[in-house]
Amino acid sequence: MIKSLQRRFVIAAMTAITGLILLLLGTINAANLMMISQRMDRTLELLCSTGGDMHSPPPMQKPSGRPFPFDFPPENEYGAFISSGFFIVRFGPNGEPSSVDVSRTYTVSEEEALELALEALEKDSGRGEYGHFRYLVREGPRHDTVAAFLDTSGESGSFWRVLFLSAGIGLGGWGLMLAFVALLSRKAIRPIAENIERQKQFVTNAGHEIKTPLAIIQSNAEAMELYNGESKWSSNIRKQTVRLSGLVNDMLMLARMDEGAIQTEPVDFSLSELLGSSLEVFSQPMEDKNIRLESNIQSGIMIHADREQVRRLLSILLDNAAKYANDGGRIAVSLEKSEGRAALRLENTCPALPTAPPDKLFDRFYRADAARTQKSGGYGIGLAVARSLAEASRAAVSARYIQPDTVCFTVKFRQ
Repeated sequence: MIKSLQRRFVIAAMTAITGLILLLLGTINAANLMMISQRMDRTLELLCSTGGDMHSPPPMQKPSGRPFPFDFPPENEYGAFISSGFFIVRFGPNGEPSSVDVSRTYTVSEEEALELALEALEKDSGRGEYGHFRYLVREGPRHDTVAAFLDTSGESGSFWRVLFLSAGIGLGGWGLMLAFVALLSRKAIRPIAENIERQKQFVTNAGHEIKTPLAIIQSNAEAMELYNGESKWSSNIRKQTVRLSGLVNDMLMLARMDEGAIQTEPVDFSLSELLGSSLEVFSQPMEDKNIRLESNIQSGIMIHADREQVRRLLSILLDNAAKYANDGGRIAVSLEKSEGRAALRLENTCPALPTAPPDKLFDRFYRADAARTQKSGGYGIGLAVARSLAEASRAAVSARYIQPDTVCFTVKFRQ
């Protein structure tokens, strides 16, 4: 229980930290990508406005009003301008190419540059990308058409370097936070763990203290019946004593299972045979209520678990189905292999489906009837014991409702 609580604390804390780190990394890299894109667009505009003439500096413009850090000083724009790799293709008024300048790139020939420029000219957008080139087509300073292609490989490399570096820093920070949270979790849950331990100890001690007077009351009731004969009062005392003894035993078992004090002895055995023998035990209570039993048990299904715990788990589920099934109702039991596991399915009809969610059926002392009557003979913790037994056997038990009047329990065992 304590380890499970500590694990949940670590998972919750690391989920929040992971979300925060991803948000920060995403914001940083999105801002970096936006700045790179704006810088390349501005460089393309300068290339078109100057026609690629590196000897005449571009016109210095006032800041665009974009908030820091998306505004670039003019000197930075000029630095990006003179250090860029690009090629320029000019077209005359009649649309014929007039010049091709590939002196600032070594990856594209004049023929390839002209071909790319013609393709770009055919598009209506005037902007786009070809491979690692970003282009802009617009009117040049000489009233001609200029197609400027900017090599973006350097900018892309810069973006990926920042991305990988930030991801590495984020991953390292995540690991450090995991170690810190793991150490902090022990101190954080210590008050809760101590409270849980005190509650468990109280249940264990109270249970052992109650067992002695119960045994005395039961023996005295039997002695009274031996000397004075059985009466309705002595019969009620004896029945309620037996009932309370069973409740105390179940509570003590739950407390020991929570503490991990129950030792298991896993062995290989046939679940099919154990389920068949358990059905025979409950056949008479089902017949007394005219319940129709439908069974479909696949033979030869073996599991590795504690046989006695699994036997008690099956008994609790079958007893629960027999108690709460309506007279003349139906109980269906099936066992088969499913997704590499042994899947047990138990359905029973009932007068009315519980109003609580199906998972609440496994809560301790939960009863479907608000009055918490004892007419069914149960204690209200049988299904809680069943879940604990299933977890101890590395099995998963769940419940669901099938309209209009059927409750279905499913247990999946590891084979």
